[in-house]
Amino acid sequence: MGFLQIQLIKLLAILVIIASPKSLLSAAPPNFPISKPNCTDHCGSISIPYPFGTTEDCYHSHDFFVNCSQTFNPPKAFLANSTIEIIDISLDGQLTVLQFIAHECYSQNRTRVSYKYPRIWFSMFTVNNTANKFTVIGCDTYGYIAGRRLNRPYRTGCTPYCYAEDDLNEGSCTGLGCCSTSIPKEASMVYLTLGSYYNFSYVWNFNNCSYAFLAEESAFTLSPENIANLTKVEKLPMVVDWAIGNRTCQEAKMNPSTYACRSGNSTCHNKPDNGYGYRCACLEGYKGNPYLTDGCQDVNECEDPKLSKCEKNCVNTIGSFYCTCPKGYHGDGKEGGRDCIRGESITFKLVAGISLGIIVLLLTACWMDLELKRRRQIKMRQMFFLQNGGILLQEKVTRRERSSDTTTIFSESELQKATNNFHNNMILGQGGFGTVYKGFLPDNRIVAIKKSKEVDPNQIEQFINEVTILSQINHRNIVKLQGCCLETQVPLLVYEFINNGTLFEHIHNKAKARFFSWETRLKIAAETANVLSYLHSAASTPIIHRDIKSTNILLDHTLTAKVSDFGASRLVPLDQTQLSTLVYGTLGYLDPEYMQTNQLTEKSDVYSFGVVLVELLTGKKVLSFDRPEEERGLANLFLSVMKEDRLFEILEENVTREGNKKQLMKVAMVAKSCLHVKGDDRPCMKEVAMELEGLMLGEKHPWIQPGHDEEVKGFLLEGEFSRAINVGEDNSTSIGFDSAKDHVTLSMGGGR
Repeated sequence: MGFLQIQLIKLLAILVIIASPKSLLSAAPPNFPISKPNCTDHCGSISIPYPFGTTEDCYHSHDFFVNCSQTFNPPKAFLANSTIEIIDISLDGQLTVLQFIAHECYSQNRTRVSYKYPRIWFSMFTVNNTANKFTVIGCDTYGYIAGRRLNRPYRTGCTPYCYAEDDLNEGSCTGLGCCSTSIPKEASMVYLTLGSYYNFSYVWNFNNCSYAFLAEESAFTLSPENIANLTKVEKLPMVVDWAIGNRTCQEAKMNPSTYACRSGNSTCHNKPDNGYGYRCACLEGYKGNPYLTDGCQDVNECEDPKLSKCEKNCVNTIGSFYCTCPKGYHGDGKEGGRDCIRGESITFKLVAGISLGIIVLLLTACWMDLELKRRRQIKMRQMFFLQNGGILLQEKVTRRERSSDTTTIFSESELQKATNNFHNNMILGQGGFGTVYKGFLPDNRIVAIKKSKEVDPNQIEQFINEVTILSQINHRNIVKLQGCCLETQVPLLVYEFINNGTLFEHIHNKAKARFFSWETRLKIAAETANVLSYLHSAASTPIIHRDIKSTNILLDHTLTAKVSDFGASRLVPLDQTQLSTLVYGTLGYLDPEYMQTNQLTEKSDVYSFGVVLVELLTGKKVLSFDRPEEERGLANLFLSVMKEDRLFEILEENVTREGNKKQLMKVAMVAKSCLHVKGDDRPCMKEVAMELEGLMLGEKHPWIQPGHDEEVKGFLLEGEFSRAINVGEDNSTSIGFDSAKDHVTLSMGGGR
């Protein structure tokens, strides 16, 4: 915003203060309903506003069920069927619950005599990271908090230490006997753990216990008396954030029957801090419960002088109010303002006239400033278009203009309109190479627009080559590249939109995995293998994907696989079989030979695909710190159980129940052959694709003669699968356009 525009805004604000009769102050009406009709709105002294409720007809969904237990006097409220006690519910999106205090105590002979490590878990709610603090108390103690956030593990903690009771600094929690730290945003599970370095042997005479709790920061103040009372209190209040569902406001409004903001005078806000869901609020000038029909009621500010502050007359309006002066007086009518003054104000008229003239001048200056900016933007877009290889791409498009699959070159304004100026609500995912936005084109097409983080200007020609080649790939299981935009500093790529999420979600989301059959899993594995076989063997220039993982395999409404994210891919000339590159990939999927040698081959994709195949078989995470250290990597765990002939102990429940044991064993052996440490011992993707397709169809392949099943099984187990078909190795691939150009990137995240 330019200097002239800022001055204009300041002047307009002054005029509004002088002339406007209205104010945006509001107050709550004395009474308004907080629950649905015929529903209990309290449990003991706790108010229960909708969307919360005590019966099925009274809450929005089961996540908002409040169990009002009458076994206590007075009754106590608990969240759903848990032991999480609720002590306050706020329509602002927060509720206060009681969290147990972790403790650990030792006797004089250094033996632990009592301990408690509480765990708390929410299905849809999250722990507020600003209102709460994780606090550890003790003189020989370390404590940490662990759990889950955004479907990923987290862990943090601190260590207090002291040698004598005098070390405790009352009111201060900075390490001497007490330490505290914040927790990450969006934590949905909390597990507290304590430990001692010397079992309190040197401080036993005055302190033999340690404590840890995640609680509201104001709930505890360090003092000897408060420490002594911790064993008696047992619980402290903790603030939890709640929201409706897991959709944004824009997505929720598309289904009016389930949209929670029922009041006509309400508005919707997305949950902040990259969380899930949305919340409702009454418009300014209204108060009440926005989740109820007609729940937001007009506030009559004139009934409360503290709200209206009118000197003489107050007039209430729907959603607002204004002050007036009696006839023959002028002014704003407010106490402390210009009050009501008899007669007309010459000064006011003079100020209004001068202000009007200044406004005209400023508007003219602003128009000129905007016009100059518009021209500069046009020049900048032209510069980026040339810098990003626009002329070269246009030449390639012209050569193929007779084809119906030519690349569309979009303008920046087209994609800005399609994504609501790249609004955060339109973000589909974020990965190592950039951010993907959902876009709506004028021809009603829904697309996914990838905005990369960085492009090497010295490799524009290779980038254009990648765009033209990917635009020509016509494979039903590859996300189609529909065009690009070169008018921005970093080129934008436009892909078809796939609407059913990622393979990762369908494997690891319990609700989706329950309906994810073995037949569907095998079909997706065969489709993905066919894609890699096509890229390695059938594409005009061989392509190595380099980042095959379950988050880069999208599923459409028919659960058909669509391989995506070619930002790390490499094109390799036909006269090469391997390429030296900086290591890029995702931990757990990375080819160990590639990590050690930096030599990228098509067998690197084979290894990554083998990990995805194991994921489909077992339903387990590729990396898990909950497993023993030697089995944290899924590939190591799988090879270990295969070696010990314990495969069926780790298979996913649906897979075991639905799959044919012989077929499952063959698929497992295919996965094992893909996971050989040496790339030369792995099969090529063409062999893997043919094997999986044959297993999916329930047929033997041409190279397997009747009676030779055991021989093939031996090939697979010994890594000889690659010799079962007389097919040559495909060339490895490379592309000059490299976002990881100056450092090694081992991405733990995903993206589309």
